[in-house]
Order: sequence, then C-alpha cells, then structure tokens
Amino acid sequence: MAVSITEALDIIYDNVTPLTTEIIPLELSVARVIAEDSVATFDLPRFDNSAMDGYAVKCIDAGYTVTCNEVIYAGDDPQMTLVSQKAIKIMTGAPLPEGCEAIIPIENVSVEGDQVTLPSDIEKNVHIRRAGEDVKSGTVYLKKGESVTAYGIALLASQGITHLTVYRKIKVAVFGTGDELRPHFEKIEAYQLYNSNTPMFLARAKELGCEVRYVPSSGDTIEALETSIRSTLDADIIITSGGVSMGDKDFTKEAFTNLGMKLYFDKVDIKPGKPTAFGKIGETVIINLPGNPLASMVNYEIFIRTVIHKMSGSSAYYHATIKTEMREDFTLRKGKYTVLLGNFDGRTFMPIEQQLPGMVSPMQEADAMIITAPDVGLLPKGTKVKMIPILWELNSCKKEDFFTINTL
Repeated sequence: MAVSITEALDIIYDNVTPLTTEIIPLELSVARVIAEDSVATFDLPRFDNSAMDGYAVKCIDAGYTVTCNEVIYAGDDPQMTLVSQKAIKIMTGAPLPEGCEAIIPIENVSVEGDQVTLPSDIEKNVHIRRAGEDVKSGTVYLKKGESVTAYGIALLASQGITHLTVYRKIKVAVFGTGDELRPHFEKIEAYQLYNSNTPMFLARAKELGCEVRYVPSSGDTIEALETSIRSTLDADIIITSGGVSMGDKDFTKEAFTNLGMKLYFDKVDIKPGKPTAFGKIGETVIINLPGNPLASMVNYEIFIRTVIHKMSGSSAYYHATIKTEMREDFTLRKGKYTVLLGNFDGRTFMPIEQQLPGMVSPMQEADAMIITAPDVGLLPKGTKVKMIPILWELNSCKKEDFFTINTL
C-alpha cells in the first residue's frame, strides 16, 4: 500500500540521523554544517571605539572652540583623559580616551591650527561603538545545525577561531539498473538507452555538498544487483533507479532485502514516481527511485534532498515554500497528489506545459515545483500556490504544509 507524501517524509525524518563529526580548518568550512554551538569568548567590539574619523569631545563644549594637540589611531592604547575645553583627534576603530562623551566627524568641525570649533549641538554617545554591542561574551553567535557561509566565517574569525567541529561530508553511491542502459560515454545500439539518471543523481548530490561514487549500471539479475550493492555498503546513502516497479526483471528491492535491508516504504501516493522505496541496511540509507528520468528527479527533490539535509546535521531539513500565484490558467488531471515542474519569474509561477515521467528536457527548464492536492483540476490565473524552489535552497527548521489546494 502506498504511503502519502507526508507519511514518507515523516518516516525519513524519524529514521535518518546526522553523521559523525570532524574538525577542519576555518578556511575549509564554507557550506559545512556546524556540530556545536559557537559561543563568544569575548565582546565584539572588544572595547568602546570610534565609528568615524573625527574628534573625541565633551558635550558641554558644544558651540565652543577647543584645543586639540593629540591624536589616537586604530591599534593604539590611549592613556590620556579627555577634559573640557579639549578635543582629541581620533580615527575610525580607535579606542576611546577616558572621559569621551561623543565623536564629531571631521567634516562637522572647523579647524585652524590646533583650534577646533565644534557644532552648537552635540548628542551624547553619537558615533561611538560600545563594547559588546555586536556580540556579547558568553552568547551563541552561530548555532549547531547552521551552515557556514562566508559571513559566518567573518564572525568566527572575529572570535579568533582557527578550527571548527562540523558534520562530515555525506558519502553517496549511485548505480542504475537495466540491461538496456549504457553509460553516456559508450556507443549504443538502436535497442539500448543511455543512462541519464546516474550522472544526474551524482551531479545533484555534489551540488548538495556530498562526496559521490559512480557504480556502472548493474545487470537485471539478483546476483548482479547484490554484487553492486555489496560494493557500496560503506556509503551513507545508496541511490538506485529502475527495477522497483512490477516488471518481470524488477529485482532491485529483492536484492536489497536479501542483504538485510529493512524496508520502510516501497510506494508513495505521488504523480509521477509512485514506485519509490526507502530502507536501510545498518546505517546506510537506501533509496530506490523509478527508472523514468522526470519521475526520479521529482522524487529526488522531495525525498533524497530531505535525507541529505537531515543526515548533514542541518537544523533546517524541512521543505519550505514561497507563496506566489499562477501566471496563467493551467489544467491538470484530478485524483492524485501531483508534482508540477515549472518556472518562477520572481512574481508568478507557471508549470511547464508538457512534462511526462519519461521526459528529460523539462528537468532542465524547471527552477521550482508545486504539489497539488487530488481535488485540484484547474489552477486559474492568479491562484495562490505554494512553490518549492529547486535551483536554490529554501529549507525550514519547522514542518509546514506545502500542498497547493483547491481554493475555488
């Protein structure tokens, strides 16, 4: 019996766990997932400092001409104390002298020799950056489960972090099934097909930050399939395509079961791609996708992408949506939860007109998708839809309903 899309995802959430961790240099941590909270060991800024090139002054001296014969540069350790009727020239980022109440930018004063005429109104604390106003010592500034970005590295470097504990990269092994499938680098006969799924799966896993391994297409026998499976059991995820339907030579599930796979589901109530299976051999996750390219791509985006995000240690592994609207009317067949690939122009979404399970070209055209409920047969122009991006990552720490329903 087929499970629903949400049931399938819940099974994945419950049975996929983050990987072990490793310690790597900060410079190599971009796009890796942090395995522990990063806690500030000191304030940022570490000391009160000037936000402008200007003059450190007292508020009581507003409108007066004061004397300036000292200067503080960034990196200095000032020992002087500012008193009334005096100003101290100061550069951006330089520590404040004792007694400073405000910083007046250079362009807001008049200077003649060592005499500086101040504006008539001086706001206390203006252009002063206080210690800890950015990051307070003892606070968490990057959370476990976050992906490291270039800007996260700036934060880490500002705290003097040289190495980081992250979840290790996911190892993905991919092989196809089918005697008729040949690698894209071989010549083929008229009765054979090129294997487009395996290169696609490998490339997508790389895009999602995984390490990948290619296994040549396995023949359609139990023995050949078991040999291929044994060679990949050191992987964290094994992805296969084909051999999971009802044909005479569809032995994939049987081969995995013979090697101890615990099968959690083998059909999903989804169009396209119903014959999708999820199981585990030990800690190795097994995903069997349909052989039809577009059907396998759709299920990769919905299920395997979730497996990867959960296994990576990311706290944001749920699908998130962008609420948009239909660009034009679109008619579809009712009765199933249906995935529609389409294009998003920044304001509206439009499904690709022709997208059949065995097609390849719609996958390249699509940058997003929607999933319609079974009662949806017409999506009029302007209908609100919930769109899941494909070409960029949009994930959530909270589970949300991503189905487009009938609002007529």
